[in-house]
Amino acid sequence: MKSNAYAVLLSLFTLLASPPVPATAVEPPFAKRQKVPPLPQNLIWLNTTGPLELRDLRGKFVLLDFWTYCCINCMHILPELHKLERAWPKNLVVIGVHSAKFSTEQQTPNIRDAIQRYKIEHPVINDAQHTLWELFGVHVWPTVILIDPEGYAVWGTTGEVTAEQIEKVIRPALPYYRQKKLLDEKPLRFDAEQQAAQPTPLRFPGKILADEASGRLFIADSNHNRIVIAKLDGTLLDVIGSGISGQKDGDFTTAQFNQPQGMALHGTDMFVADTENHEIRRVDLKARQVATVAGTGKQAREPTSPAKRADPRHTALSSPWDLAVQGDSLFIAMAGFHQIWRMRLDGASIAPYAGNCREDIVDGPLLPPQLYQEGFASFAQPSGLASDGKWLYVADSEGSSIRAVSLGSRKEVRTVVGTASLPAARLFTFGDVDGPAAKARFQHPLAVAFHAGQIYVADTYNHKIRVVDAADATTRTFAGTGLPGREDQPAAFHEPAGLAIAAGQLFVADTNNHLIRVIDLKSAMVSTLAIAGLGPPRAEEKTAQDRK
Repeated sequence: MKSNAYAVLLSLFTLLASPPVPATAVEPPFAKRQKVPPLPQNLIWLNTTGPLELRDLRGKFVLLDFWTYCCINCMHILPELHKLERAWPKNLVVIGVHSAKFSTEQQTPNIRDAIQRYKIEHPVINDAQHTLWELFGVHVWPTVILIDPEGYAVWGTTGEVTAEQIEKVIRPALPYYRQKKLLDEKPLRFDAEQQAAQPTPLRFPGKILADEASGRLFIADSNHNRIVIAKLDGTLLDVIGSGISGQKDGDFTTAQFNQPQGMALHGTDMFVADTENHEIRRVDLKARQVATVAGTGKQAREPTSPAKRADPRHTALSSPWDLAVQGDSLFIAMAGFHQIWRMRLDGASIAPYAGNCREDIVDGPLLPPQLYQEGFASFAQPSGLASDGKWLYVADSEGSSIRAVSLGSRKEVRTVVGTASLPAARLFTFGDVDGPAAKARFQHPLAVAFHAGQIYVADTYNHKIRVVDAADATTRTFAGTGLPGREDQPAAFHEPAGLAIAAGQLFVADTNNHLIRVIDLKSAMVSTLAIAGLGPPRAEEKTAQDRK
């Protein structure tokens, strides 16, 4: 951290939680203010037509959001920022400062994809070298810093924050600035990346499920808020969901999802991790009906006690990301709590199964008697699940590790390949290295699939498919050059995030390419699956036409 006056901004403004003084006061409403310097000139700006100067935003509150696109906590506050932008279009400008954690996240095209994937409407700076991060003394994602209409930093906080918390700072202060005629209340409009986006049949597909018995593929068409059903050869069979982002049960044509991810089959029922609704949905494939079976529709702000067995419909969840059925249970990668949860398939109960809620890569017993208790297993944003019937394999993304969770009497978590043995920097050690477990490295893997003693891994930020021998944990590259691309030969991917195996083939949700790729397990030859007749939802087509 640089030792300059602005490097103390964070420590200063986390203490400034006192409300502004009454609007009738002559003095400014914030007890302490610090002048913010001009932003450096060499920054790359996205989602706007050109660089912005803070002096040109005088008259508005400016909220700097320091984030990185892998971080679940950063994802959680994006909807809150969206609420603020909708509520205060005349008085607030949000600027995202993307200060990357992983090397792949430093690359401007990948940030541009993230802006589109998360539907961000405000300008974003690529702070690849952490210039602003150090200038403002930031040390954790996410961090927000509020600048007043005169260009002074007046408040800030770390971690997840709600729109209501920020409104409590802005609302009582506005009358002072309005009284002093210091406000510019002309709304500004940005979101240039969304304007440039072209409609595609699939949009950032997340997870994929293959059912060999019925010859079907289920694709989480995440940014289209729907599930696509096709045959293994790509023949389109059905679509679940209207494509409108929402939270509605009903039949296939009217049901609404919000960024669905992982899926799991149980008989004629399919369970869906409806990630941004923080719910688990059940799809009756025979009756063609969607129902909510877990979650309240709002993000849980506090974790659930490890000892609590609760009613799934009255239990708030936090970003369920992937699912796996074993026996009478549905296992859930609860990314927002850094835990694995278990729900009875009959809906009788839901509860944490493994993880102490500390974001880390630590092996040990499954579950502590108290939250955050050390000496027990820790996960770091678990995002992918697969099983061999004895172990539940986990893509533990923020720790770039592959974990194994006991489903039997051992009641422990172990690391197959990853950083658990390191004394420090377990969440910041990553790479692209094949070989034995002690040397192998991944970069933010998001999916796993198990087949014939092998764990296939979507090594997302390395743009590769890797394979780990479950017996000796040796890792090798199965497909992918390590560079983003969409070619079949030589095979190239762009942040793949979903895997499924059926009929001798590995199906890959090639997320940033908006495609499904197919890899022959014997030859490792790659092809691109065509889904004839599939188009974007009508709402997206209409939006695209309106923009022309």
